[in-house]
Amino acid sequence: MQMPLPDPQILARREEILAGLRAILPADSVISDPVALRAWECDALSAYRCPPLGVVLPRSTEEISQVLRYLHGLRVPVVPRGAGTSLAGGSMPTADAVILGVARLTGVLEVSYDDRFIRVQTGRTNLSVSAAVAEEGFFYAPDPSSQLACAISGNIAMNSGGAHCLKYGVTTNNLLGVTVVLMDGTVVTLGGPYADSPGLDLLGVICGSEGQLGVVTEATLRILPKPEGARPVLLAFDSSEAAGACVSAIIRAGIIPVAIEFMDAPCIRACEAFAKAGYPDCEALLIIEVEGAEEEMAAQLARISKIARDFAPVEIREARSEDEARRIWLGRKSAFGAMGQMADYMCLDGTIPVSELSFVLRRIAELSAGYGLKVANVFHAGDGNMHPLILYNANDSEDLARCEALGADILRLCVEVGGCLTGEHGVGVEKRDLMEVQFAPADLEAQMQIKDVFDPHWLLNAAKVFPLTVSQSRREGRA
Repeated sequence: MQMPLPDPQILARREEILAGLRAILPADSVISDPVALRAWECDALSAYRCPPLGVVLPRSTEEISQVLRYLHGLRVPVVPRGAGTSLAGGSMPTADAVILGVARLTGVLEVSYDDRFIRVQTGRTNLSVSAAVAEEGFFYAPDPSSQLACAISGNIAMNSGGAHCLKYGVTTNNLLGVTVVLMDGTVVTLGGPYADSPGLDLLGVICGSEGQLGVVTEATLRILPKPEGARPVLLAFDSSEAAGACVSAIIRAGIIPVAIEFMDAPCIRACEAFAKAGYPDCEALLIIEVEGAEEEMAAQLARISKIARDFAPVEIREARSEDEARRIWLGRKSAFGAMGQMADYMCLDGTIPVSELSFVLRRIAELSAGYGLKVANVFHAGDGNMHPLILYNANDSEDLARCEALGADILRLCVEVGGCLTGEHGVGVEKRDLMEVQFAPADLEAQMQIKDVFDPHWLLNAAKVFPLTVSQSRREGRA
């Protein structure tokens, strides 16, 4: 993965830049030791690494404003970072960039149960938002697999989803307002604790913008009452195509469960060895969860089971207790850790029409065989958000190159069938050079003009989202 060469003039002024940052922030908020910087050289896309110029960890919106104003004056690139869980290289630094982390902004600023919102600082983890309102019977709906660690800032940057987004939507459907600091230090508030705000939907522009437009420091999030009950059913099949067809049939019937999760044989076996969840030995399984009152759940599960029988399932296992429900979800929740014990892997993120699931799964298997690399599939099937895991040897450069090529072909396939390059992981560095596969030059130009307005000198999160040759010329032309 190519990254731009660092600006030698910025590297030559490193100590001066760091001294200026120490004058703004407390001493423990600036990290510059080369050994300490190794912890910041990559995010969860760990195949690519580069130590940054330095790291700053402010504690408030005001401190972030001062830092950005200072670095803007010096034309120093800035990489916003939440918890570093990005699987697309969204917070990968360049050698001449300062990482601005929000990990110390963890406060709960306001909660209203009557109006169903919570306002938090964006370094707070996803799961801890629900924990903050759990005693009153509320929760925050988006639930990425990394929710124990990932930060709200990163969720907003990548418009993250999760297993339950089929019913509740992704981050943009649950985000009411933000406080964002622009690259020149200007602090802007967009939206608020109400259903809609007048004027242009700039909140919608910020959500999913991957740190290209500003640093989000506070977020007003929608909270919801916990459902009366929830119950999953496990459906096992003797082929991925049958499982994919079953998903299409359920959605076509007008049934909207809270989640439909898919796992194929390589993933099932890895998860079973890792978590001992008691999964059947099959080629594919679906975990489908419904929620509501007992009668409502029973009726939905009966309809789902009836539809599933048309696709010859080898097993239908409905949870009858909390322990059985926990065990059904155990393997799925352990999937990424389980696969990591088997091999290095690159986790892709493409979205397709649900009706194309069977075809795309078959083509992924064919591409996998052609490249000689194993692919395991685990993903949010209900909304077609696929996460193929390509297994490879990270210590073998040729293996990495084949992995990148296979990944690009899978993502092209997603676009070809009417889908898109990303559902929730973002573009980052992983998919930036595939943006021309999905967007015409005029489309990309329109997006880049928005960045011109928010970040005229193209200093925020350089070398991400837009094709490298295009973004580099844009930055040089506006320097």
